Amino acid sequence: MGFFSKLFGTKQAVLEPKDLSALVTDVHSHLLPGLDDGAKSLDDSIQLISGLMEMGYRKIVTTPHIMYDFYRNSPATILPALDRLREALLLHKMDVELDAAAEYYLDEHFEKYIEKTELLTFGDNMVLFELSFFEEPKLLEKLIFDLQMNGYTPVLAHPERYTYLHKTPGRYFELVERGVLLQVNLGSIAGNYGQGVTKTSEFLADNGLISFLGSDTHHMMHIQMFQSLKTNPLIHRLLSENKLL
Repeated sequence: MGFFSKLFGTKQAVLEPKDLSALVTDVHSHLLPGLDDGAKSLDDSIQLISGLMEMGYRKIVTTPHIMYDFYRNSPATILPALDRLREALLLHKMDVELDAAAEYYLDEHFEKYIEKTELLTFGDNMVLFELSFFEEPKLLEKLIFDLQMNGYTPVLAHPERYTYLHKTPGRYFELVERGVLLQVNLGSIAGNYGQGVTKTSEFLADNGLISFLGSDTHHMMHIQMFQSLKTNPLIHRLLSENKLL
């Protein structure tokens, strides 16, 4: 018996497709061409943004990786790429608001970015960051504190995907109590990362710990996968509760 079958019974009522336009704004994606493992060209970017618009998004905050060992992006690489993509959207007459922040990898280099106060943010000075997928960084608490002392609000990307946290679910409550906002991926809810990740997304939803849903779009397979969410029980519930930021 699958996870959702256990939750909703083996004879689930067939849900009518839900309009996903209530999501309005996407705060996690990789759409700037050639900067990371997302869009490779302007054509890729246009195609991906068109797919997000068809889902109902009207504003997109794209967030290239900043990871010292792999993607040495900075405002100097991200903002000019943003300007070029905005120009392309105008040429294609695509009515969408596009901004850029970043998805920062939390390590010792991230600490230097905080000290220089050169972080790219969205919303009310919010900073999207990610952790190692192998173990919780020892610097986590310190860097959360440093962010807050410098006037930033920390937003943890896809917390449901860090499998080491699955064993200590109370850790999610501790992070939220420290003022960290949690951003869950649409792909996690769709089952793209395995049953354990989907189950953890449900746990976070049940306990009111999700502040943002993000697409984390890298390629068209993600866009195609999102179509299944229109009849997904968890998406229906999250959008109906109207508690997302």
